[in-house]
Amino acid sequence: MVVRTDEVTEVLARLGEFPVVAILGSRQIGKTTLAQQVAAVSRGEVHHFDLEDPADEARLGEAGVALRDLRGLVVLDEIQRRPNLFPLLRVLADRPRRPARFLVLGSAAPELLKQGSESLAGRIHFHELTGFGLHEVPRSALDRLWLRGGYPRSFLAQDDEASFRWRTNLVRTYLERDIPELGLRVPSSTLRRFWTMVANAHGTIWNASEFARAFGVADTTVRRYLDLLTATFTVRQLQPWHANLAKRQVKSPKIYVTDSGLLHRLLDIETRSQLDGHVKVGASWEGFLIEQVLRQLRVERGEAYFWGTYAGAELDLLVVRVSTKLGSEFKRMDASSVTASMRSALEDLELDRLDVVHAGKATFALSERVRAVAASRLIDELAAI
Repeated sequence: MVVRTDEVTEVLARLGEFPVVAILGSRQIGKTTLAQQVAAVSRGEVHHFDLEDPADEARLGEAGVALRDLRGLVVLDEIQRRPNLFPLLRVLADRPRRPARFLVLGSAAPELLKQGSESLAGRIHFHELTGFGLHEVPRSALDRLWLRGGYPRSFLAQDDEASFRWRTNLVRTYLERDIPELGLRVPSSTLRRFWTMVANAHGTIWNASEFARAFGVADTTVRRYLDLLTATFTVRQLQPWHANLAKRQVKSPKIYVTDSGLLHRLLDIETRSQLDGHVKVGASWEGFLIEQVLRQLRVERGEAYFWGTYAGAELDLLVVRVSTKLGSEFKRMDASSVTASMRSALEDLELDRLDVVHAGKATFALSERVRAVAASRLIDELAAI
C-alpha cells in the first residue's frame, strides 16, 4: 500500500474546518484506502459505513437513530447511493460543539450530488481525489506512470499485461454497472463507443456537430454524454480563456481522458513501444502532464484554461490565480527555442511565466520569462511556486 501523505494531510486539515468533507473520484481511484489512512491517524472513535454492504445499508434503515449518537469520525462510503442522507447530515453538522465529523466518499461529481451540495452549503468541502501523481512515485517511474496511468492497481500491477487487463475490467464495470447505478440511462455500448471516440479526439477542440453526426443524434445528446463522463471524473473539459483582444479566439473546450492509462486502454495501447509509435503519443503526453501540473498546484475549478486563436497562436495550459498567470506548453521532444506562438501567448496574455515541459533531461532558461523544464524535474520546479 502506498501511503498518500499529502492527501491525508489535506483531508485532515479540511476536517478541522468543515463538519463534512467529501472525497470524490472515479471508481477504484483509492477513496476507501485514503479514508482508512485518514482514520488511522485521527483522534477518537472511527465509525465506517459501506453503503454497498447490505449489513451497513440495513444499519442505516433508521439513519437518524444510527448516526445521531456517534462521536469522532464517521465514514460513509459510496454516498451517491443514499443522497437522502444529506438533509440529515446538515442537521448533525449544525449541532453545538460538533461531536462528530463526517467523511463521505462518492464516485460522482458535485453536479451529480446536487442535493448534497445544496443541503450542506457552507458545511461541506469537496476534495477531488485523482490517481497517483509524479510526486507520489519514484522519479524513475515517470514512464510507467504515463503508460499505465495513476489508478493504484493499474500502476502497481505485476507487469504491463496485468495492468492492461485490470483497466479492461475497469472500463467494463464502469459502463455496465457504475453508470446505471447512478441512475443514468445510456446504453453501455453507446457510451463505450462515445468514450472511445473521445479518446481518439483527446487533446483536441470539442466539436459537437462532428460527434452528433457520427451517432446520428442531436448536438445536445452528445453534449449530455460528454458532461456525464466529465461528472464521473473520466473526462476533463479544459475551458478556453478569452482575452480582451481583437483576434478571433477559440470558444469551445478541449477534451481529454483524465487518466493516461484509461486513454491508452481505450486506444488499445498496451506497451511502451506501441505508445511511442501511436499517432496520439504527443496528445497523450500533453494530457498526462496537464493532470500533473493541475494536481501539484492544487488548481481549483475556474483557474485552469487553454488559449487559442484562429490565426494559430495557442497555449496548452493557462493557470490564473488572482493577478498571476502561469502558462505551460508540453513537448514530447527536447525544447530548443521560443516559437512565435509562445511569444504571442506571452504578450497577449501578459504571462508572468511560461514553462515548456519536455522529455529531455535538462531545465534551462529559453528567454526572459520562458524556461524549458524537464518532465522528470517538473514536481521539484512546481514545488517552488
